[in-house]
Amino acid sequence: MDISDQNQSMTVPTANPNIIWILWGGALLLLFLVFRDSIEEMVTVWSNVEEYSHGFFIPCITVYLIWIRRAELALVPEFKDSIAGLLVLALGLFVFLLGNLATIKTLEQYAFLIALIGLFAAAFGLRGLRLSAIPLLFLIFMVPFPPFILNNLSSKLQLISSWLGVEFIRACDIMVYLEGNVIDLGNYKLQVVDACSGLRYLFPLSSLAFLCAYLFKGPFWQKLLIFLSSAPLTIFMNSFRIGVIGVLVDNWGTEMAEGFLHDFEGWAVFLLCMVLLFIEMWIFSRISGRKLAMSELVQIPDEWANAGRSSASVTLLNKSVFTVLLLLCVGAGASEMFKGREDVIPQRKAFLTFPTQIGAWQGRNDYLTKQYLDELKLTDYVIVNFIQPESHGAVNFYSAYYQSQRKGAVVHSPRSCIPGDGWQITRFEQREFPELKMDEQSLHVNRAIIEKGDNKQLVYFWFQQRGRNITNEFMVKWYLFYDAITMNRTDGALVRLVTSIDKSEDVAVADQRLQAFMKGLMPELPAYLPGTSIVQAGRVAPL
Repeated sequence: MDISDQNQSMTVPTANPNIIWILWGGALLLLFLVFRDSIEEMVTVWSNVEEYSHGFFIPCITVYLIWIRRAELALVPEFKDSIAGLLVLALGLFVFLLGNLATIKTLEQYAFLIALIGLFAAAFGLRGLRLSAIPLLFLIFMVPFPPFILNNLSSKLQLISSWLGVEFIRACDIMVYLEGNVIDLGNYKLQVVDACSGLRYLFPLSSLAFLCAYLFKGPFWQKLLIFLSSAPLTIFMNSFRIGVIGVLVDNWGTEMAEGFLHDFEGWAVFLLCMVLLFIEMWIFSRISGRKLAMSELVQIPDEWANAGRSSASVTLLNKSVFTVLLLLCVGAGASEMFKGREDVIPQRKAFLTFPTQIGAWQGRNDYLTKQYLDELKLTDYVIVNFIQPESHGAVNFYSAYYQSQRKGAVVHSPRSCIPGDGWQITRFEQREFPELKMDEQSLHVNRAIIEKGDNKQLVYFWFQQRGRNITNEFMVKWYLFYDAITMNRTDGALVRLVTSIDKSEDVAVADQRLQAFMKGLMPELPAYLPGTSIVQAGRVAPL
């Protein structure tokens, strides 16, 4: 049998092309059914989180951009033309099953994009994928970032926006003092909260900039700069907005930072960002010698709608559609098998019973406000301020425990929170204490010296995660994913110790104080922070 005979054997003649489209449409529908939970979760985020409210428009724009080039698309008639797409589809389903096992919705949502691209390539081949690559890539802007990335990004943008906003206020000859995210105007204080970090502008403007760069007629380097400029443009304009609010509050009171005026300023700044983006494209067009009008900067090329259909005739049913349907059915079946998985919740002592006396150290409990509790979403926590009467040394002990970290409730790193309170990390390193054991492992801690004005503190912290003592934040996320699959556990905790350093005190003395306290603390922690052996329903289950 020659090659032409083999290719013909992988296709089925049909007199009705509608049957072909019905089969591929059924495959697309089945894909949505397989990923329905992930898509529902994504739509819920669009509805409830303002940073992603633009997500509803992303798939509509992608469908439209592909639709206007439909004349250039043709279903591939031969099985071999679909092989690359089938492999990508299989990869997407594999990633989906990993995300399903770990119940990490973000991973499932990215897997949906991979599977969708694979399905498209299986239907229209690599040529069709090249034609629609950018519109399909545009879909990435509809997937919400994982919470830990969103929190870290928000914290950093808050600090940058606060600093730039204060510089603008000072440029207006107004006395102002910045302490972390708090802008002190003397009579008034403004806090730059998460909502003012600029993410509400950054995500939609980045999507818009990507779309504009795609439709802008210019060289690649100009398109790239148009897209990349969206981030600094957003940060600068958000800082300008904070500065304007500060000036208004200084002159007319806090009413200028609340209600309708506050919301109107937000919309005005976003529209101004769009205007600046178009001015940037106009300048690029002048540099290239095209001298386009503002209305001509972003246009859909006429040749897209006027292009002729491919010479390939849609008269053959490619058997790859049956392979696609089979893969999706297998993925759906495997997904249903894992859907009933729930976190194994280990038994532990509640922090309510944590001792307030450890050796010679005597403590007094402290508590978080509702604002912080709503932000941290923790399961249990303890704060105890310990003192040693003989030496007058003081140690603040804090631990936050999460029985599950699957749905946005994740351990917050002090490295992100410390700058928000106005402290600067002047030194950061890792330390190992072989003489101190936690779950039979030598204790590793992050050691930071932080300063605010004349105040200085020494901080030790680490992440205690299912029997692992971890100092790297990204390794925390990796083991969270790994343990969710292999152990069906996502519990974990943060442990943090803080002591003040007096002006006349050497840092080594503060180190000795924390290490002396840890010697008494280590035997107490295992009962509150479960390790690799868990107690479930009255029995010990070694893992």
